[in-house]
Amino acid sequence: MTKKVVVNGACGRMGKEVVKTVINDTKDELVGVYDKKNVGENIKSIIGIEQGNKCIIKDDLNQVIKNSDPDVIIDFTTPEIIMENIKTGLTNCVHMIVGTTGITDTDLEEIKELTLKNQVNALIVPNFALGAVLLMKFCTEAAKYMEDAEIIELHHDQKIDAPSGTAIKTAELINQNRNQEKKQKQIEKIAGARGENKNGIHIHSVRLPGLVAHQEVIFGGEGQALTIRHDSYNRKSFMPGVKMALDKITEIDGLVYGLEKIM
Repeated sequence: MTKKVVVNGACGRMGKEVVKTVINDTKDELVGVYDKKNVGENIKSIIGIEQGNKCIIKDDLNQVIKNSDPDVIIDFTTPEIIMENIKTGLTNCVHMIVGTTGITDTDLEEIKELTLKNQVNALIVPNFALGAVLLMKFCTEAAKYMEDAEIIELHHDQKIDAPSGTAIKTAELINQNRNQEKKQKQIEKIAGARGENKNGIHIHSVRLPGLVAHQEVIFGGEGQALTIRHDSYNRKSFMPGVKMALDKITEIDGLVYGLEKIM
C-alpha cells in the first residue's frame, strides 16, 4: 500500500536525505514537509529535484497534517521539540517514525500511552544504520563473556545531545547480559574525565567537525581486549533503515523502540 508521508526537519542534513529517499527510492508519496527554516520555499528545489508537484515547507505541523492527511510522519528535528512533534502526530492518528534523539524513558512511557489511546504506531530508532544495529547485537553477545566495557561515541560538532541515543541503547543492551556493576573508587582530577556512567559502563562523547556518526565499544578481559566499531561516513548510510521503517510501520503494534525489533 502506498503511504502518504510527511518529513519533519526536512531542511536538515538528515531531513534532506529522507526527502530524497521517499521521492526517489520508495513507492510512497511525499505529501508535506515541516521545518522552521526556508518556510514557503519548495523543498524539491532546495534538494535539486525539479519534477513533480511542488512541496512547500511550512512551520505549523498541525496545518501540514490538516492539509496533507498523511499516513506517516518521519521526524529528524531536535531534542527540544521532538516530544511536541510526537504528541501532535499521534493525537492526529498519524504513525510516527522518529530518528531524533534525546528521548528519555519517561518520554517513552508517554509515547506508549499515546499510541494506545489513539490506536496508532510509533517507531523510535536511536540509529537507522544497519551496521550500528549489528554492532549493538554483537556487543550484547560479547557482554556474556567480557563484562567490562566502555563506549566511545563520536559525532559531528552540530549534534546537540550527548551521549548519543545509540550509546545509551548500547549500554542498556550490554547491561542486560552482565552482572551488577563493580564498585571501585575512582578520583577524577577533572570532572567528567571518565565520561558518563551508565550502570557501570562509561560513555565518552566526542564532537568534532568532519565526523558523521561513529561508535566503538571496547571490552576488556584478563590479558586481552575486544573492540567493536561502526562508522557512518555519510547520511546515505541511514537510508536503508529508514526505508525498512517505512515499510514496517503499519505492521508493528503501538510503540517499538529500536530498529532491531523489526529486522
